[in-house]
Parts: sequence; C-alpha cells; structure tokens
Amino acid sequence: MLLDLDAFFASVEQLDHPEWRGKPVIVGGDADRHGVVSTCSYEARAFGVRSAMASATAVRLCPDAIWTHGRHERYRQLSAQIMDMIRDETPYVEQVSIDEAFADITPTRVNTEHPVSVVQRIQRRVFEEVGVTCSIGLGSTKSVAKTASDMEKPQGLTVVYPGTERAFLAPLPIGALSGVGAAAKERLTSYGIRTLGELAAAPEPVLQKVFGQRAEMMRQRASAEDDSEISLGRAVKSVSHEATFSDLLTERADIHGALVALLGKVARRLRRKGLKARTLAVKVRLEDRSVRNSQMGLPQPSDDEIELAVHLDELLDKVWRGGERVRLLGVRASGFTTKGIEELQGSLFDPSQMEAGDAEKKPLIADADKRKGLLAATDALKDRFGEDAVVFGSALRTQGNDTGSSSKHPAQC
Repeated sequence: MLLDLDAFFASVEQLDHPEWRGKPVIVGGDADRHGVVSTCSYEARAFGVRSAMASATAVRLCPDAIWTHGRHERYRQLSAQIMDMIRDETPYVEQVSIDEAFADITPTRVNTEHPVSVVQRIQRRVFEEVGVTCSIGLGSTKSVAKTASDMEKPQGLTVVYPGTERAFLAPLPIGALSGVGAAAKERLTSYGIRTLGELAAAPEPVLQKVFGQRAEMMRQRASAEDDSEISLGRAVKSVSHEATFSDLLTERADIHGALVALLGKVARRLRRKGLKARTLAVKVRLEDRSVRNSQMGLPQPSDDEIELAVHLDELLDKVWRGGERVRLLGVRASGFTTKGIEELQGSLFDPSQMEAGDAEKKPLIADADKRKGLLAATDALKDRFGEDAVVFGSALRTQGNDTGSSSKHPAQC
C-alpha cells in the first residue's frame, strides 16, 4: 500500500485552528513577498492554487486565502504518530516523506487478514485518532499503489486487484505516473505519447531520449512490472507514545491516569508486533518545558499493560514532585524479546515467589490466563470500535485533554 496524507500541512493547520476549517489555507511563503506555496488546503486548490506555485500567483488566484508559515515540529509529531499506526500492522514500512509511506501488507500463513480490511482500519485510525485524512492506494507493486493513491483524493481508497494492473494503468494520462515531470510530459506528448499504455509500448530509443538511464524503469512502472521492494530502515528498538495536554496537569491522579492510558497504547502496539519489553520508561515535560526521564528494568519481559501498570507509581515518583504542572507525558518500552511468556521461567506475580511487602504490586487480575483473555477481548473491541472504545477507569480523568486524543469519548459506566 501507499498511504498519502491529504494536504497534510494545511490539514494540520485546519485541525489546530478550527476557525480555518472550510476556508482556503496556504502554508509556506508570504502573501506579500517572493516565495512559493509549500502546500494548500483543498479549498485553496479549488481556486487553482498548487504546491510549488509562486506566492504572487497564489495571491492572484485566491486573494482571500489564509497564509501561515507552518509549524514543522507539529507536522513531524503527527507524522510519527501516523507512521506508528502503520507499523502496528506490519514491520515492512518505507517512509518516503513526512506525508507518504509504502507498506507491505501481503497476507501470510500467520496473518490472513484481507489487505483491504487492514488499510480501512489504518485509514479510520488516522482520522479518528489524529484528525486528518489520508488517501491509500493498494496494489501488487509500489508504482501501482502510488498511482492508485492519487485517484480518489481526499480520503480515498483505490484497490487494484492482482491481474488488473495493466487495465488500470493503460488509459491514465502520462502525468499520473510518478517520475513523469512537466518536462518529460511535454517531450512524451511531442512523440504522440499521452497515456500510460502508450508509454509502456513506446520504442526504447524514444524512452531513452526522454528518460535517459531511467528509461527501462519508467517502462516497467507504466507496464506494472516494477518489482522494487520495500526499503526497510533500522530494526525497531523502542515503542513509545506521548501526549501533550492543552490543560496542564497538576494532580497526581490525573497524571497517573494519563500514564495508564499511554501505557495501554504502547502495550497494544507491542502485542501487534509480537514483542515483549524488558525496560519501561516514563517522560515528563513540565510547564517550563524542562524534561525528566526515568526508566527501570522489568523482572520479566511483558506486553501486558495490566502487569506493567504496577510500575508506573515508582517511575512517576522519580520524575515528578507534587504540585508541578505537567505539559507532556510519555511512556516508552524497549529491550525487546519475542519469547512467549510461557517460555520464561517463573512469574512476576506468582504469589509463591513474592517477597514480603510486594503485595501492593499485585496486578488487578493476578491470573495470567484471565489477563490474556481480557487483553484479547479489549484488543478485538478496539480493532472494531477504535482505540478509545475501552480504557482504564483512571484514564477517564484526562480523556479529551491531550491534543492527540480521539474526538470520540468512551462510554463511562
């Protein structure tokens, strides 16, 4: 699949400035100076404004547009959150820009879920948990998926099933193919080549004149014969989740509840990746923007938030003093193993192995099998109804306060 965030920078600005929603927004440059448009909302595109357009031209086309220089730290924050959503589904992810990523979600013997179901879940999570939209193309090659992702913007989903790739590509204009810029388009048109089907059948000398060393690659893309694979980055070394709070937290119960909610998201991602963590860490950013971190080794690798939550108080004591105003919280798990808990000797919560004074560290549900069943049930509910469908009661205290939370609230009972 290829996931493309729709008018990403402008969409984030409209997300953070509700009064800008439904209005033309232009990110980058200045309305009264030389510069270029970085990106623009779909409302601005209706006036003919496009990325890389000169600011002066954009002003002439859309004089009432809202201009902003943008906030790249904010864009990177949300981009990372969305990329983690993709990695929740598959480790085979290639991020090609801040707003685009390829991912291989080919079914396997272990995970037989239909790829369409996977991309629908990702698309839903991006909208519900972040608040922006994305368009996804699904196909058997990277170039087909990339082309498909542009078909139904915004919030489109275009599926090109195996065996239909050439029929899908052939009638499309040459400009629909990644790598065909304005100059190449003009030269191809001069040779009478206007569709991807004509490009796929074009004589090699013509393609050499237009694309040079890229000639064969472009022919393969137009013919759906591109066999390039997902380019993997470094192995995952940690899984984390952070939240920034619009209303600063000062009460320990609120802070602890927010950490529990973040821990639940981290543990769920661990289970999806088939990982168990040996190290747990907490991060706090205070009102003055100073940051404190604390981590601890776990007695036993775990992907169970019920089991891990008993350590949060100890970590919180190391990074927060009563009364301090908290702006951001984060939870990180690292030191991974893929061994199943049944392969490990002993149990952290086996009463026969508990030392005196450890009773207060017993989890809410001590029976490992019962916890496993509970987590499987809550994971299934979240898959169907969203990440906030089931939460710890303590997490309800800050529900909706963090800037990355879903607009939908769980039922309270």
